[in-house]
Amino acid sequence: MQKKIVIAPDSYKGCLPAREVSAAMAAGVRAALPGAEVVPLPLADGGEGTLEILTDALGGECREAVVSDPLGREIRARYGVAGDRAVIEVAQACGLGLLSPAERNPLTATTRGVGELILAAFRDGCRRYLIGLGGSATCDGGAGMLSVPGIRQVLQEGEFELLCDVRAPFIGPDGAARVFAPQKGASPADVELLEQRMTELAGLFARETETDVSALPGAGAAGGLGGALMAYAGAVMCSGVDKIIDLVGFDQAIQQADLILTGEGRSDAQTLLGKVPCGVLRRAAGIPVALVSGAITDADALRQAGFAELVPVSPAGLPLQEALKPEIAAINIRQAARMLLLSAEKRFAGQAGE
Repeated sequence: MQKKIVIAPDSYKGCLPAREVSAAMAAGVRAALPGAEVVPLPLADGGEGTLEILTDALGGECREAVVSDPLGREIRARYGVAGDRAVIEVAQACGLGLLSPAERNPLTATTRGVGELILAAFRDGCRRYLIGLGGSATCDGGAGMLSVPGIRQVLQEGEFELLCDVRAPFIGPDGAARVFAPQKGASPADVELLEQRMTELAGLFARETETDVSALPGAGAAGGLGGALMAYAGAVMCSGVDKIIDLVGFDQAIQQADLILTGEGRSDAQTLLGKVPCGVLRRAAGIPVALVSGAITDADALRQAGFAELVPVSPAGLPLQEALKPEIAAINIRQAARMLLLSAEKRFAGQAGE
């Protein structure tokens, strides 16, 4: 009997996009099980890769606009258009990947380019917006976005859904400044200044919109951009991976599948807080799920969560700098998937082969 394997990974951040991860896994599966039905279904959770995956799923096209990067420099950023729906990946305009390590400074980084992308989509006729909030370099509470002329009217006229796996509030010990700003280059003194700014912004938002974002789950996403969109656009926060899983037809794709492969660059206990592999596991409908990731820690927690197999892709002793090279990562992913399927010969009734 032909076996059906669904390949549903996230990107390996900073290394390979989800499509290339999926292709490498699929090649490994086919090498082990030449007769298998392999269904590639690359995913995202609101961060890297969201734009392409959602735009394709909606039957749209990617377009470009000249916008401001996190330092206010002009760049060409992409957004998706599908009828009256827009797909905005904020990292296209204010992403950490747009800056060198020396340039990272959330005290000065701005979300202005996100507002400019939203305006560009509005001019293309879009009135419904899917906003992926992952990967930002900013902690300006959305002030940069709100500074774009005309943006507030657009925010009031449109329908906005925020795709994110972050539940952080706008301010406080678990908020945008204290939790995420250090990862974006903020010193301890910078964090205190950012927290003060964010507190003042929360007060301003409450006065202008009668929405208190201070403690709203997800308001701290993308350095508080989530909170600004909640206050001024009435935006609704949703699980990024669940929304994307719905739109790409995941539930239909896994019907009668024998195994699902998922993964990400690094899996640990935080994987269980709404990242792609967690979303796949929740929706697997009893189908075994193998976690094939670049590196894996907190293995006990991941096994207890229900992953049937944990497969670290990078060989022991391989330096991280080498493991992150795309060509090396692709080879290692292919080999890991191949070995996983070969080791499952009993489950697949002897169909595995070289």
